[in-house]
Amino acid sequence: MPLSSSQSRLTSAFFAVIVATSLVGCSAIATVKPSDSSASSSAPDCPGADVPLSEVTAAGPPTSLIGESTACLPTRAVEPIAKHPAPALPVTVTDNDGNSVTVTDVDRIIAIDRSGTLAATVFALGLGDRVVARDNSTEFPGTADLPLVTQNGHELAAEAVLSLTPTLILTDRTVGSRDVLTQLREAGIPIVVITAQRSIGDNEILIDQVATALGVPEVGQKLNARLAADTATTIADIAALAPTAVADRPRILFLYMRGAASIYYIFGAESGADSLIDSLGGIDVASEIGWQGMKPLTAEALVATAPDLLLVMTTGLESVGGVDGLLESIPAIAATPAGQNRRIVNMADDQVLAFGPRTPEVLDALARAIYAPGADGASHD
Repeated sequence: MPLSSSQSRLTSAFFAVIVATSLVGCSAIATVKPSDSSASSSAPDCPGADVPLSEVTAAGPPTSLIGESTACLPTRAVEPIAKHPAPALPVTVTDNDGNSVTVTDVDRIIAIDRSGTLAATVFALGLGDRVVARDNSTEFPGTADLPLVTQNGHELAAEAVLSLTPTLILTDRTVGSRDVLTQLREAGIPIVVITAQRSIGDNEILIDQVATALGVPEVGQKLNARLAADTATTIADIAALAPTAVADRPRILFLYMRGAASIYYIFGAESGADSLIDSLGGIDVASEIGWQGMKPLTAEALVATAPDLLLVMTTGLESVGGVDGLLESIPAIAATPAGQNRRIVNMADDQVLAFGPRTPEVLDALARAIYAPGADGASHD
C-alpha cells in the first residue's frame, strides 16, 4: 500500500538549519521574567492551565501587553487513541523517499526525528509499549527509561541502534546521516522514511504514513479524526480569545536563534511557523512582506515587519542570555514594538513546531502565553 506524499514545502529546511547550527507571563502593565531553563526538558509549572481555554479571559489588547512569557504544557503525556491495537502484517509501503519497504514485525520500534513527533505519533496510536529507544527530543512520560540512540542532538549512533535489534525504524531523515541509515538498512533493518513536513495541514499525512507502516491504518484514521476535531475546537477557542478586527491582531515574527554560533533566522511562509501563527489568530509578518522559508535576520526585515511579538524557542532564548541578551545582541529588535514592550514568547524546542498528536495542546499553551499571560497557564517567575 503506497503512502501519501506531501506537497513540497520548506519545513524540512528548518530542520536542516537546526542540524547545521547545532552542528513568563505578564499583565498589561507588569513586566515579568521568562521561566527557567527547565522548560526545555521537563514540563514547567503552568498556573491556571486547568481552566479550559474557552473560559480564559484576555489580559487586554495583545498589543498593549508588556513582558515576556513562556508557553508551557501542563503535561507532556501522549493519550493513545487505542490500547494495544493488533497490527495487520506484513505490509508493504512506498515511503517518503520512494522506497518500497516490507514491514513484517513491529515488536521493537525505533522512531526518531528532531522534534520527537514520530515517537509521539507511535504512542498516540497505542503502540508505545513497542518503542525500544528514543532520540534527544522524545521526553514525554513513558519514554524516560528508554535508551538514547542520538548524541549532540542529531547524530544517530549506529552501534547503539544495532545493539537493540529493532524490527522497524521510522525516521524523517532529520536525525542521522544518510550513511548511518544505509548501514542500518544493509544490516537488515526495515527503515521507513516519513514526511519531514511539519504544519497543521501535514498532520493527517504524517499520521497516515506512520499508521500504515505499523499495520494499523484504521487506528490512524481514528487518531486523525480525534486530532482534527480537537484542533478545530482549540482554534475556535483561540478565535474567541483573539481580537476580531484584523488591525488589532498581534503581529508575530518567529525567530530562530543560536547565540553561540551567532545564528539568527526569520521563519516565513511554508516554514511551519506561518501555519502556527495563523492558527493563533496572529499576523505572520514575515509572510506579509513576502519572506518564504527561512532567511537570515536583518535589521531591514525587523523594520519592515515591525512585530508586536517575537515567538522563539526556549533554548534559543537561553543561548543569547534571555530577553536582555537578545535586545543587546540585536539592537534593531529594541526599536520594534516587540522589543520596546519585551513581548517575547518562548516555548520548548521540541514542542513549538513539532505539530503531530500534541498540536491542540501546543496551540492552547501558546494562546494563553500570547493573550492571557501570567494568569491562565503561561509559566512565569
